[in-house]
Amino acid sequence: MMKKYSISALLILFSIVVFGQNITYKKQEFLPNNVKTSVVKLKGKKVLRLERDLEALAFDKNNMTSTVDEPTYAILKGVNFQNGIIEVKVLSRLLENAPDFARGFIGVAFHINDDNTKFQSIYVRPTNGRAENQFRRNHTVQYFSYPDYKFDRLRKEFPETYETYADIDLDEWITLRLEIKERKVDLYINGQKHPSFIVEEMKGDVNSGSIGLWVDIGTEGYFKDLKISHQ
Repeated sequence: MMKKYSISALLILFSIVVFGQNITYKKQEFLPNNVKTSVVKLKGKKVLRLERDLEALAFDKNNMTSTVDEPTYAILKGVNFQNGIIEVKVLSRLLENAPDFARGFIGVAFHINDDNTKFQSIYVRPTNGRAENQFRRNHTVQYFSYPDYKFDRLRKEFPETYETYADIDLDEWITLRLEIKERKVDLYINGQKHPSFIVEEMKGDVNSGSIGLWVDIGTEGYFKDLKISHQ
C-alpha cells in the first residue's frame, strides 16, 4: 500500500503561495509554468515547494499518456544551459487527493525552449524504489523528451533503455546530479561514485535552453540546494 502525506499546520503557516508569479528562493528567481509554487519550512529549513496546477493544465485520467510528462515546472530565470552539471536535492510526498497510479513524480527539466514546447527531463518515481515487485522497481528513474518522446513511447520502442532502478523512497531527500555533455546524460544519485543511470542518446532536437524544477500529477514536491555549472 502506498503512503500518503498531508502538509502540517506548521508548514502551512510558513507558506508563501504564488500562482503564476515569479518566486525567489535562496537568491534564485523562478517562473512557475503550470505549477503552484511556495517557499515553506520543512524540518526547520526553508525549501521550495511545487505541485502541478491542474487548473492551468488539466489531467485526463481517460487519456493519461497525453496529459502526463508535460511542461509542469518552475523555470530558473536568467540561465541558458547547454553542457555542464545540474545538481539538486528533491523530496516528494503524495498529495491527499493523489490518484492510485501516483508515484511521487519529481525531477529536473532542462534545455527548455522559449515557449515551453520542447525540453528534456529526468525524473524519479520514489514509490517504485522499494516496491515489492521487480517490474515497478525497474521503472524508478525515467528520461523523456517533450513533446514527442514521453515515457510510454520510449517504453514501447526502446524497452529498458530510458528508465532504470534506484534505491529511493518517498519523504526522503534525494540528491540528483545530472552531468550533461552534448546528447549524453549521466545521472548520479545520492553521491554515488558511478552513474545510476546513463542516457546515451537524448531524443528530440533541442540542445540548449532553460532549467526547470519538475513535478507531475499527485506530487507534493520539495527542492533545495540547486547548483548549476556550465562547461
